[in-house]
Amino acid sequence: MQVSDALRSRISTRAFLDRQVDEAAIRGILDTARWAPSGGNLQPWKVHVVTGDARQRVIDAVKSKLESDPFGDENAFPVYPEKLWEPYRSRRFEMGEQMYALLGIPREDKGARLEHLLRNFDFFGAPVGLFFVIEKAMNPNQWAHLGMFMLAVSLAAEEAGLATCMQEAWTRFSGTIGTALGLPETEQVYCGMALGYADPAAPVNQLRSQRADLSAISVFH
Repeated sequence: MQVSDALRSRISTRAFLDRQVDEAAIRGILDTARWAPSGGNLQPWKVHVVTGDARQRVIDAVKSKLESDPFGDENAFPVYPEKLWEPYRSRRFEMGEQMYALLGIPREDKGARLEHLLRNFDFFGAPVGLFFVIEKAMNPNQWAHLGMFMLAVSLAAEEAGLATCMQEAWTRFSGTIGTALGLPETEQVYCGMALGYADPAAPVNQLRSQRADLSAISVFH
């Protein structure tokens, strides 16, 4: 598979088959992704892989937190700016509407939309969860490098015939997850990623979010 093919075929998979992923395959993906670039070769990332009982322990911890404090947010920074402006607001809105249309959930059915949103917290049924961690003392530059590592993971998974979904939804429970994983106070959970085999029959996996034209994102001087 060529890099250009992997970039075009990769999607945020939101429905997975009940099929286990061999640990050797996970290790192979991460072994490839560790060659992602980083400024000064700091490699400022760590990834925690959860399967089986460890996966369930994190899911249960977050579920308990949701039940006790459904509107709480443990993250030091919001995932999105408080009030998105154009064109970003429309891009996010349109993608959400396309997704819920595929799921057959109308806008007025708030309960069904919430139920789908909460599926983030069982990795959409994927058997493997990845949590990406960085030292709290790192600068925004290193956070950007962490993102490059995450993209490398998703592309290596695509090449291996596996699907992923980068999940910033977990960021809201970064402290709870950190406790469940036994992280030191110096480390910060950025987000999660679901990893597994995509369910080809799931309508939601037909979603292909659009991309802005080259002219909208580039300036040639």
